[in-house]
Amino acid sequence: MTTRQQWSIVAGIATTAVFGIVLALKLRSEINLVGVGSRAPEFQAVHLSTGRPASLADYRGKVLLLNIWATWCPPCRVEMPSLERLQRKLAGTDFRLVSVSIDKDDSTLVRRFAQELGLSFEILHDRPGAIQEAYQTTGVPESFVIDRDGRIVKKVIGPAEWDSPVNETLIRRLIDGR
Repeated sequence: MTTRQQWSIVAGIATTAVFGIVLALKLRSEINLVGVGSRAPEFQAVHLSTGRPASLADYRGKVLLLNIWATWCPPCRVEMPSLERLQRKLAGTDFRLVSVSIDKDDSTLVRRFAQELGLSFEILHDRPGAIQEAYQTTGVPESFVIDRDGRIVKKVIGPAEWDSPVNETLIRRLIDGR
């Protein structure tokens, strides 16, 4: 084998390796899907009532129902009363219901929506919508039940009756399962 042939083989191997690395980096988010059993990704949003930043770390050690929604979404509006009922049933426990609006408009619209529906649970606003990428959502609403250790135990795409016996039982078991 000549030196030229050896260099051609080395160049081919190097090119293949670089291509493989670039492809793996591009597909990483699709390979590491966010779902049941995975660690809940970190997120940043603004607390609607205080204007302060909030993140997943603020809820560490609590059972969390993370709901991603928008004011322009009819199924989100349908789902909100069941979220409010669940919040009221589980008030005073280690459960937190955090609803993150991805509306592009300012928080005035989100506040008006929450007041109109009489929502008392925590509402955050993520105008850039970065939470959608972090949680790999396909639309709204999407919800994630997260245990005290930060693991996703349930993922729901679309609206749900969150105060149904099945969902309430799951969350109560997580609360009681210290």
